[in-house]
Amino acid sequence: MLDQLTADLKQRMLKVVGITKGDLGTIRTGRATPALVDQIEIATYGGSQKLKVRELATVTTSDVHTLIIAPFDSSTKDDIVKGIQLTNIGLQPVIEGETIRVTIPLLSQERREEYIKLAHAKLEAGRIMIRQVRHDEMAKLKRAFEAEEMTKDDKFRLEKQIQETTDAMIDEINRLGQLKEQELTQV
Repeated sequence: MLDQLTADLKQRMLKVVGITKGDLGTIRTGRATPALVDQIEIATYGGSQKLKVRELATVTTSDVHTLIIAPFDSSTKDDIVKGIQLTNIGLQPVIEGETIRVTIPLLSQERREEYIKLAHAKLEAGRIMIRQVRHDEMAKLKRAFEAEEMTKDDKFRLEKQIQETTDAMIDEINRLGQLKEQELTQV
């Protein structure tokens, strides 16, 4: 049971780190990256379905400022363009034959600062989720101890492991934040 508790904790916290990394990937840095448009939901096939761009097309980069979107079904090109424009993230897609080209404009200093603030908010949300997982696991540990399923030594050892894992995951989130901030401050 004790091994299961720590394995479950680490798995849940890694999932939170993955979610935070995905959230940070959606912040525009002035560089072309498929993560900018992958998660955008597109109303397609006459509005009958809402699919993400990554489910409708292959997204690649041709250079540091250009995304190329190649729809699997050419009839969805107009829907993808309209969906990207409706997100109000400052991207202007252009249809070129069977593909869609999205040129990423350079960010102004003011916009960079806004994105840094947004990144900090997303990082704090990730840290809060990590602490919530820690709280849940500590509560499980306390219930198990009160039910006399473990000794006092086991409880203290597991509390220390939970805190060490929490610290490691928060450090990882902070590292992701530093990388994102570096990307945003590069011109």
